[in-house]
Amino acid sequence: MVDNLLSQEEINVLLKETPDVRQDENYAQNGEESDVSLDAMEKDVLGEIANISMGSAATALSSLLGKKTSITTPRISLTTLDEIRQNYPQNYLTVNVNYTSGLKGLNVFIIHSRDASVFVDLMMKGDGNNPPQEQELSELHLNVISEAMEQMMNASTIALTQTLKKSVETSSPVLSFTTLEEDHVLLKEGYDVVVKIAFDLMVEGLVDSEMLQILPISFAKQMVSEVLKVDQISNESSSFTDLANVSGHTAEPATQHVEVTSAEFAKFNEQTKVKKHVPSNLDLIMDIGLQLSVELGRTRKRIKEILELTDGSIVELDKLAGEPVDILVNGSLLAKGEVVVIDENFGVRVTEIVSPRERIKSLR
Repeated sequence: MVDNLLSQEEINVLLKETPDVRQDENYAQNGEESDVSLDAMEKDVLGEIANISMGSAATALSSLLGKKTSITTPRISLTTLDEIRQNYPQNYLTVNVNYTSGLKGLNVFIIHSRDASVFVDLMMKGDGNNPPQEQELSELHLNVISEAMEQMMNASTIALTQTLKKSVETSSPVLSFTTLEEDHVLLKEGYDVVVKIAFDLMVEGLVDSEMLQILPISFAKQMVSEVLKVDQISNESSSFTDLANVSGHTAEPATQHVEVTSAEFAKFNEQTKVKKHVPSNLDLIMDIGLQLSVELGRTRKRIKEILELTDGSIVELDKLAGEPVDILVNGSLLAKGEVVVIDENFGVRVTEIVSPRERIKSLR
């Protein structure tokens, strides 16, 4: 405030209005159709989609970096590509992701170059405090950041698949260190008004920044439509169940009297033999082959450590000597056992069939 006069920014705060809100209103007024605007409901749905997909991406990135990572607080607005280029003139890492199945459209993720360099440094066993400068990035560095982006996008796609209850697939992300003025991916597609989703990107003690997701408004509306379809089907199913329950209740005559007696159960003891029910068609799958493998142990290594492995290197695993090994069927835990030698071959003696609870736990 200067000379007792309020600035436009201060007026916006008092009115709880932001520049993004005014922009959206301008685009809605200038546009001849509703296809160039987003209503409050559509923004809410997009915000929820962003929270779910980027939450999964952050979990994947956190595992790669070995640091607590969060991508939160999506802020959705309409803007133009020219405005994005004017507001973000520095060099950035752009990640172009094309949805090819389940959803059809293009997304561009924009990350500060320095933030991407911190990712590289952490993944190569650095502490993140001295990340390589953009001009110092080698082919190896680019491969490392490409792997990180691929893992993030895979996690995001899986989250979308679960949300939409349909398979969603993407092409491999295409990365580029450039200014947004030079990135013509969206421009060459003829997009004007686009949706900008700004996230808070934080890596424990190292990064407190912003990440952008840019998508054509038509693709944003497509995602909203798919989510609403899932909600509609769920609501219709719930309504049908409620109606069936109500019908079942009212169909019973009010004057009918039912005699209630105590139920009697057969006595059960440890000697009681229970005959297991075997599906009559089980014979149909008896000859199907399954992959059975024995896992001695696991460990996690950074890319730098993997590259340093040579003849004679020793890798320490997470199991103690003499501890039972895991027996897996098609990658799922089935049993535990101990390693034995049969003639000149290794074998395994089954010592324990794991319970269903343990099998489910192993999948998490």
